Amino acid sequence: MEKRHIDFFTKLLNQDNAYFDKAHLLAYSYDATRKRHLPDGVLFPRDESDVSAILKYCNENKIPIIARGAGSGFTGGSLAIEGGIILAFEKHMNKILEIDMQNMVAVVQPGCINMDLQRAVEAKGLFYPPDPASQDYSTIGGNVSENAGGMRAAKYGITKDYVMALRAILPNGEVVRAGKRTIKDVAGYNIAGILIASEGTLAVITEITLKLIAKPKFRKTAMGVFDSVNSAMNAVYKTMAAGVTPVAMEFLDNLSIRAVEEKFNKGLPTNAGAILISDVDGDIEAGLVQDLEIIQKVFKENGASDFKIARDEAERNDIWFARRNCSQAINIYGTLKLNEDITVPRSKLPELLEKISEVAAKYGVQVPCFGHTGDGNVHTNVMVVDKTDPAQVENGHKAIEEIFKITVDLGGTLSGEHGIGISKAEFMPLAFTDAEMTLFKEIKKAFDPNNILNPNKMGL
Repeated sequence: MEKRHIDFFTKLLNQDNAYFDKAHLLAYSYDATRKRHLPDGVLFPRDESDVSAILKYCNENKIPIIARGAGSGFTGGSLAIEGGIILAFEKHMNKILEIDMQNMVAVVQPGCINMDLQRAVEAKGLFYPPDPASQDYSTIGGNVSENAGGMRAAKYGITKDYVMALRAILPNGEVVRAGKRTIKDVAGYNIAGILIASEGTLAVITEITLKLIAKPKFRKTAMGVFDSVNSAMNAVYKTMAAGVTPVAMEFLDNLSIRAVEEKFNKGLPTNAGAILISDVDGDIEAGLVQDLEIIQKVFKENGASDFKIARDEAERNDIWFARRNCSQAINIYGTLKLNEDITVPRSKLPELLEKISEVAAKYGVQVPCFGHTGDGNVHTNVMVVDKTDPAQVENGHKAIEEIFKITVDLGGTLSGEHGIGISKAEFMPLAFTDAEMTLFKEIKKAFDPNNILNPNKMGL
């Protein structure tokens, strides 16, 4: 980076907040994809005025700028693939600014950790439901930029369902406010809705107002064991149709069950075709008992050979252990994991899993599947045994592409949680028409005419 740029950023932020040394560039060069792209600098803005000044300068000098939360994304959304500046929020802009009990909202900065917010509002008897698997370290700004989901999405929805208002900075340094702290707001375009899931390509979010709800008083957990994946998938949407809306409805297929058992020895039924784990919650305990009776009935009608209800927190944690540790366990199947988060309508789950099995056989790969079937979101993991073998890697990528095509044909989407970033950018034309892709590009141009914000992400 030119010395004049370094001098400007250092003068603006002081040396403690502007770094151009090799150590910082390396530390901010990767995310959960494990791909590496070195930025030219790492900046830690102290407040909104810093963000405005940085963006204005970068816009005038055509310097790419990438907003970054915790760097926990699976699609390369926060990688500096063209160099430029990483704008990191974890050092200063990480606070809970307000918890408004009367209006049941929280106001946070983008670097606020998801779990920190959950704990703070639950201490006051309130509840922020979105719970991505990375909740212990992922930031709210990153959650908004990717529209993160989680295990509670089946009942409570995802991040977009809780964003009431945003403050954001445009590339020219101007501040925009999107949304209000009101339940109803139909004035003007839904700019907040456009910024959510935009992966930092349109503006830099500096403040987020989130809806809170009352914390449920009771929660219960159950697990059903099925002889086949198809039976389990049928039980998912039939449970919803029976009038029960579980907080979570998670599943593991046989490959996933066997991997967890081999790695952790938890006594799981390794001969099972699939297991379903369900949570229910509410304010009346008798209502939860009734919900579980309905779930058990539906599960049994759809081939469940066993049904277990956790008696206490220890048993609950035991049941959830398999799901929480599934991702790391399936690494026993290969040295390269091609992890995708496809989503289809719930009624299409049986067909989706059946077709994924056919793809696995076609390309000679194993594809453990698990995920959030309560909302149709399946984590498919194409496992390549030897990542140094080009033929195996090629077959893995061919399997992924075919799975994407199947998903779209079933009315589904390329991503339910992780976003597009660079990993799925090439597949965008599978899911969107030329007219739709052109519209996306025109929206990008309207917000960011010089293309400095997270360039070349999402296929834009």
